Amino acid sequence: MYTANTTRYESMTYNRCGKSGLKLPAVSLGLWHNFGDNSDYNNMVDMCKTAFDNGITHFDLANNYGPADGAAELNFGKILKENFMNYRDEMVISTKAGYYMWPGPYGDWGSRKYLIASLDQSLKRMGLEYVDIFYHHRMDPETPLEETMEALAQIVRSGKALYVGISNYDGPTLERAHAILKELHVPFIINQNRYNIFDRTIEKNGLKEKSKEVGTGIICFSPLAQGLLTDRYLNGIPEDSRIRTDGRFLKEGQLTEEKLANIKALNEIAKRRGQTLAEMALAWNLKDDYITSVIIGASRSSQILDNIKAIENTTFTEDELKEIDKYSI
Repeated sequence: MYTANTTRYESMTYNRCGKSGLKLPAVSLGLWHNFGDNSDYNNMVDMCKTAFDNGITHFDLANNYGPADGAAELNFGKILKENFMNYRDEMVISTKAGYYMWPGPYGDWGSRKYLIASLDQSLKRMGLEYVDIFYHHRMDPETPLEETMEALAQIVRSGKALYVGISNYDGPTLERAHAILKELHVPFIINQNRYNIFDRTIEKNGLKEKSKEVGTGIICFSPLAQGLLTDRYLNGIPEDSRIRTDGRFLKEGQLTEEKLANIKALNEIAKRRGQTLAEMALAWNLKDDYITSVIIGASRSSQILDNIKAIENTTFTEDELKEIDKYSI
């Protein structure tokens, strides 16, 4: 059985999640990519150990992470059983449901039927009795919001999740969801949304400000814009890059000449700050005290160690922020 680094909590920053009692590490590990059936299992184990040894206590999943759907949870469940069960109470494990998972009318969106069944399947895949955070993964235009929120309430009452969150919501829907869950006395503590220097959607749709107003935390996925906010593409598109090998979420057409010029300009700002572009991009997210955490993806342990360095400097001058905004298109 794996023995964790005894100094693992000394260098990580832990932020309170909204007004709740739960704290999350400033950097969390996401299993969206590189934990499916097409990835090396030993590398997965090494990344999880590296993360935990350096104070990353939060591991973020969803029912459909893979490929194939469910594979990331299955692999993580095996990693937990073989290495981490002695540390379960020191870990925050989250999962989600809301996107397509199985055929027919009950395997998608936000019905009570789907959410409860999906979480039961997730717990079985991971070999867990409960998750720490369970999210509804996206807004459902057809299911009444009351039904979706009442399903989250039932999940908490059943002991299958300690806290709930919502993902990919906008500000007005967040406000309605918060009101329902507050009336139901459900510990709704967090919003998970895409947020990075290039994607300011939560600033425009009211989610960022409304979350601050109601006292829920924000955890950001894709803080590096699928790798654009790193030095990966400064000199063109590498053959082993995500654009070349995957192409589902980051396409070659997104890397225009203008975008590349902006990436290079941002890289120069990062150099002046004594950071890599990736470090600066993560620090930019964490500069606001109501951003609880950023979710990083990694294909190897060295990337995790590099990204953790971002917490060493999350302070920006007004001039730096204005210059970053200039190149955020």
